[in-house]
Amino acid sequence: MPLPVLQTTSVLYRRILSHFPQDISLAFAYGSGVFRQSGTTQGQMGNNMLDFVFAVDDPVTWHTMNLMQNRKHYSFLKYLGPRQISNLQGNHGAGVYYNTLVPCDGRVIKYGVISTDALIEDLHHWKTLYVAGRLHKPVKILVQDESVRLCAALGSNLKSAVTAAFLMLPESCSIEDLFVQIAGLSYSGDFRMLIGEDKAKVLNIVKSNMPHFHNLYGSILQECSQVVYKPQQGKLEVDKSPEGQFTQLMGLPRNLQQEITRLVDPPGKNRDVEEILLQVAQDPDCGLVIQQGISSIVKSSSLTQSAKGIMTAGMLKTVSYSFKKLMKMWKGSRRKSS
Repeated sequence: MPLPVLQTTSVLYRRILSHFPQDISLAFAYGSGVFRQSGTTQGQMGNNMLDFVFAVDDPVTWHTMNLMQNRKHYSFLKYLGPRQISNLQGNHGAGVYYNTLVPCDGRVIKYGVISTDALIEDLHHWKTLYVAGRLHKPVKILVQDESVRLCAALGSNLKSAVTAAFLMLPESCSIEDLFVQIAGLSYSGDFRMLIGEDKAKVLNIVKSNMPHFHNLYGSILQECSQVVYKPQQGKLEVDKSPEGQFTQLMGLPRNLQQEITRLVDPPGKNRDVEEILLQVAQDPDCGLVIQQGISSIVKSSSLTQSAKGIMTAGMLKTVSYSFKKLMKMWKGSRRKSS
């Protein structure tokens, strides 16, 4: 069953996709050029860069074909060839290779390439939370194959986002509070939120896209035994008992559990994960521990991926892209103060 997000038959997106090799297991568009955020107009959206991610089964073959079709998209790394590009993609940063500020069909686009296996690992285990975090928020699915592994991983990622958010929320909260918590997971610990992003970004994403968030998470909330879901009132009541929190902690992705263990377990003790999570479940600061664990994952992957981006984009594009991000942040702060 395909991921329950907004589908699109937009001619523009199909035209853009036609410029690339078609061996793609998952393709989606995301970001402010695709979904409106509070404070932006339709006209402003039309000027924003369009962001894409392509998951491919065989990165070496895909980059080989893409270098033949779209050689100008690549920085100086094109001279190293598809195998080295693929190695850089998979072995450094968050497993994604980005080409940015690419003119395509009258728009400027950025696209990231990730191997299907790396994507599935991130979705299940939150190894980097880089692409998994983007898929916590509404996206436009353009291509999705019928792989059972991929479908299961996409669903697992959404359930994990809900579980992590429950642990950081109070017992009673609004649906909007939940969606803001979920949307903020992949920004927690991201250094770019300090220097290159609008500080109100998370709230803006949620406020303008509540129906899309309901579409993503409504059925999960209806089926979840850890929460009393009251959609008509827009309210939630989360099980905050130690037993309930322990169940939620045991349902978190493996890499986050390991980060929590590292934060809580003193060196040399070497207790098992279940024993540590049982302790955290009874801690009044349980939510803070989860927040710190997520921040640790995101901080590491955002730093290494951004460093890799300087190489994959080239210095001129990096300076141009960074300047545009800073301008967006400045405009956002002006809107907030006015």
